[in-house]
Amino acid sequence: MSLLPDTRVLLWAAGQPDRLTANASALLLDPGNQLYFSSVSLWEIAIKSSLGRPDFSADPRRLWRMLLTNGYRALALVSEHATAVGELPPLHKDPFDRILLAQARVEGLQLVTADDRLAAYGEGARRI
Repeated sequence: MSLLPDTRVLLWAAGQPDRLTANASALLLDPGNQLYFSSVSLWEIAIKSSLGRPDFSADPRRLWRMLLTNGYRALALVSEHATAVGELPPLHKDPFDRILLAQARVEGLQLVTADDRLAAYGEGARRI
């Protein structure tokens, strides 16, 4: 299965694995799953970290290198992803989460999230 962790799950996996559920840990550690990370998550971390958000206190460059070292594949934001956001109903207002879901849908990935509102979109989102 091809998985795209949302930004919060990505941060937990990298720095606070004890915050992940057993199901989430199993999915992320399963060698049969291909893991991706989005440039959108790095952008979100850079912005929110620079604003002093303690829940986003990570160095995006260091995280980027660590993810690549650990076998994650990078997913760049492209125009098709940006335009796909317009097809999403307004269930969730966070633009970062909406673009991550659009990327997952366009690329045929499962966005793994702990966010109930994001998981409510169904197709392309998986609550962990």
